[in-house]
Amino acid sequence: MTKIDIEVRGKRLSIETGRIARQADGAVVVQYGDTVILATAVADKGIKEGLDFFPLTIDYQEKTYAAGKIPGGFFKREGRPSEKEILTSRLIDRPIRPLFSEGFYSETQGIVSVLSYGEENISDVLGIIGMSSALMISDIPFNAPVAAVKVGRIGGNLIINPDIKEVEESDLNLVVAGTEHAVVMVEGGGLEISEADLLEAIDFAHKEIKLIVELQEELASKIGKQKRGLNPPVIDDALVEAVRDFALPRMKEAIKIPDKLRRQEAMDMLLQEMITSLNQAEEDRTRAISQVFYDIEKQLVRRMILEESIRADGRRPDEIRHISCEVSILPRTHGSALFVRGETQSLVVTTLGTADDEQRIDALEGETTKAFMLHYNFPPFSVGEVKPLRSPGRREIGHGALAERALKAVIPQKTDFPYTIRLVSDILESNGSSSMATVCGGTLALMDAGVPIKAPVAGIAMGLVSEGDKTVILTDILGLEDHLGDMDFKVTGTANGITAFQMDIKTGGVSREIMQRALEQARKGRLYILQKMLEVMPMPREGLHPNAPRIYTLRIKTDKIRDVIGTGGKVIRGIIDQTGVKIDIDDTGLINIASSDEVSAQKAIDIIQGIVAEAELGKIYLGKVKRVVDFGAFVEILPGTEGLLHISQISEKRIAKVTDEINEGDEVLVKVIEIDKMGRIRLSRKEAMREKPSDKR
Repeated sequence: MTKIDIEVRGKRLSIETGRIARQADGAVVVQYGDTVILATAVADKGIKEGLDFFPLTIDYQEKTYAAGKIPGGFFKREGRPSEKEILTSRLIDRPIRPLFSEGFYSETQGIVSVLSYGEENISDVLGIIGMSSALMISDIPFNAPVAAVKVGRIGGNLIINPDIKEVEESDLNLVVAGTEHAVVMVEGGGLEISEADLLEAIDFAHKEIKLIVELQEELASKIGKQKRGLNPPVIDDALVEAVRDFALPRMKEAIKIPDKLRRQEAMDMLLQEMITSLNQAEEDRTRAISQVFYDIEKQLVRRMILEESIRADGRRPDEIRHISCEVSILPRTHGSALFVRGETQSLVVTTLGTADDEQRIDALEGETTKAFMLHYNFPPFSVGEVKPLRSPGRREIGHGALAERALKAVIPQKTDFPYTIRLVSDILESNGSSSMATVCGGTLALMDAGVPIKAPVAGIAMGLVSEGDKTVILTDILGLEDHLGDMDFKVTGTANGITAFQMDIKTGGVSREIMQRALEQARKGRLYILQKMLEVMPMPREGLHPNAPRIYTLRIKTDKIRDVIGTGGKVIRGIIDQTGVKIDIDDTGLINIASSDEVSAQKAIDIIQGIVAEAELGKIYLGKVKRVVDFGAFVEILPGTEGLLHISQISEKRIAKVTDEINEGDEVLVKVIEIDKMGRIRLSRKEAMREKPSDKR
């Protein structure tokens, strides 16, 4: 067994190997505080025939025993991956994938299992460190160790790996991954932070990342295996020249067709003609021809950008495609918007609900609820394909989570807007950055529904093409540019700052200077898109859509909650049956009453206020005599509230018996003349009779 460690923000980060999972190609146990993960990596020893891509699968799984819990449900065992597990699998995959040797096509699987879950809230970051370490000590051709940390900021001070409580107080929450020389991935968000603050946080993270990378290199130097040799298919120079001569003239024209489907149709037709022409009877060279064709296409697109500053659809590097926005396009929804940018369309719909509609989440860190949800759908027709409809895949869940993070920063607090909010984005057409279209459409749909968001949010996707000393940053990238470029860089924010950020580098990394330029170019693009959106919807509507439920709030004392609920919920059920409203009461005494009918809501409010009302000194009430005793009567002036009407306070004249004036069940006007320190109430009928009738309560 080999174990090495390092201190990170006052806690030991250890990497251990050789004790468990020894039949995997690489396996490590990583521990930080009370959080422990196991990372394993295995690659097939051979290559499947005809495979021309790298089949890598990364899975992250949380064992409920890690937090001392038993799974819910009938079967009492872990089931399909949760949304968090899917998002974390993607988080680990993205910085790892670009660092494998080119030409390595063996099927490879990495699994990260959470064995112990502590308050550090860092199992996702440990997953990146663990997977990189497992690959480094294996014989799998993985080129460079990668490490990751979280960054938060409280009171202007940056902190590494904030725990759960610190994350709640932080105005910045990033995961940064990098190698020794460069940052390769950033994901997270903030409360309208500046570009300069984001760069500072990334620099701060990279200093710590370098130390963890050194730790992995030390481990690999001690017990790392000899890497496998690569045997990439060799394509003879004669075939390369034949493909180039056949394809290049027509490819230059086809690449410049602005319409995505027409461009792809022309390229597919050219490829098919070339395969038919260049294939030999004794040898099927389709795979080799296709590979050379793709390489030429990639070189051509990149050369056009680097040397001519012309993109596939004819735009300049910093030019944004045509934008159009529409709102209120669906009559029965609570809010709707159609955002179109070039050949990308997002239809976003807002639905408002009550606390009953909140999503309940049972995770390792405990049970929580979620009052703002964004769901992203990518149907096959959006790219002209035929595929069976299935539940959302990893990509859809990831894109939805990014857009949700972008908008969450401007969603009003529950105390100000007590609604559950669900946004659904259906991508109707796609050619680049549908997640950013979702953010823009989501903002418009929220404002159309009358949600008082703090500020409008727009998003933009950036790209990068870099060779040698030439670098071009692209604004509003096409799907083709995302596929053939070196960076996918998404930024969302308001006019004041950034709310979400996601960057993936497909090369070894980017310098700080390039990242700074990209952020500034993204800021200009974001502000341009925001202006286009505000021309259509400058601010949220003043009122909610007529179809949306109305929620009315009132607060009562906590000791009155049981009176409103009643024994076994009898009282509150009676109010609901009587008025037809929905009622939600929390432990602080906040009551939300939801109804599409204002009269019914007011009736429920009046009933509740009557139940929780308290006697006030000097006020007159029409009370009901509940009991008669020798020295007076007990009169109920409010539901559950009685006061003593002494015999001397019943009449102006002297009476011998209480029943000479009042009897049990009578309704009498009484005035509150005293409330002592113990809450006991003294009433007077004769003083009430002296007051004007209009003064009675």
